[in-house]
Amino acid sequence: MDLNRRVFIKGAVATSVLSALPVKWVFAEQLPAAVTPLDISALTWTKADDLPSYFKVLNTHPLNAFPPEHKLAPAVTPADASFIRWNGIVPDFKALDAKTWTFQVDGESVITPKTYTIDELKRRFKHYTLQLLIECGGNSRSGFFPSTKGNQWNNAGVFCSEWTGVLVSDVLKDCGIKADAVYTGHHGVDRHLSGKGEAISRGVPIKAALEELGLIAWSMNGEDIPYLHGYPLRIVFGGRPGSVSQKAATGISVRNKVHDGHKMEAPAYQLPKYPIAPGESVDDKDYKIIEEMIVKSLITQPQSGTELAVGQKMTIAGHAWAGLREVVKVEVSYDYGTRWFAAELEKPKNITAWQQWKIELQLPSQGYYEIWAKATDSEGDSQPVVQPQWNPKGYMFNGCHRIAVRVV
Repeated sequence: MDLNRRVFIKGAVATSVLSALPVKWVFAEQLPAAVTPLDISALTWTKADDLPSYFKVLNTHPLNAFPPEHKLAPAVTPADASFIRWNGIVPDFKALDAKTWTFQVDGESVITPKTYTIDELKRRFKHYTLQLLIECGGNSRSGFFPSTKGNQWNNAGVFCSEWTGVLVSDVLKDCGIKADAVYTGHHGVDRHLSGKGEAISRGVPIKAALEELGLIAWSMNGEDIPYLHGYPLRIVFGGRPGSVSQKAATGISVRNKVHDGHKMEAPAYQLPKYPIAPGESVDDKDYKIIEEMIVKSLITQPQSGTELAVGQKMTIAGHAWAGLREVVKVEVSYDYGTRWFAAELEKPKNITAWQQWKIELQLPSQGYYEIWAKATDSEGDSQPVVQPQWNPKGYMFNGCHRIAVRVV
């Protein structure tokens, strides 16, 4: 699909534009010439003012925003319900041309550096379509006490969409990797807020790059990647901190050391090497890089604040994930963890996709209740019912998700 269809909402209606739309534009021929159609497509959003009113905008420079948790109910997250996280100046997307875009593989540990166009990536390598979960390392940061610096994400700094592209591993192997390779460095066009240098350049261990289902993707949910989600190419590694899934990606460097790009240095996306007391400070030398995300769950149905009639059964549903592991159990409680009820749990569509769960319960009497959800992964790790280990940057909060309901 050509990106030209994105412009239909900006000007006069042309037959060629209409034919490019993914669905029939009903009554398009009756639209008065002086009326500009409303933009309802997440494909075209470029700034905070374009976002629907249901998004909570944390800041605009750089742009960071998230939807309500219940908007994440679909098994495959639509683009208009996916959190938005930029670290620097949002690119001028209208100046980006997918036809001339290139992706470069270089670095100390590449045998033959190469540059590919998007068309060359599509022609030369096998295509894969995978559901890959992207979660901000600071997702649920607002749950920590005492509070920490950084964007105060609720629990919606996560989504699991369907991505189409080629494997990072296939492209790297095409270039040849030296035996001394240690890490990758990912690069994109977004610039630091100062206007100098990259806004962010993180990476993954070389073992992950060569063995996992990381993608160089050009499609999200069967369409061109929306501007704010990384058009025209995005590096996507499910189950790892979302910061390694580089938007508007221009290349990968294969390094003979741990990558030293911007936001690889402590304390960015790092945790203390040892437990600390809430509020305690840590020397930079005592941090370690967050490599994988951890077990977590989300309630998307019902919405917090729902009221039920006495005797009415309630379906509780949501998602669970565990980084590179599989979730093997989800349990729900309505009495503050005194009793837990096992939910029905689906298998993931592929590794690092989230899993759907649901359970039907009848609350025992009139009154106020908290519904808690707790997931357990394939290694036996489960979500804590209290605050998890506090850290100065507020990363990796995975306490049980809680919602409030009332029986009246």
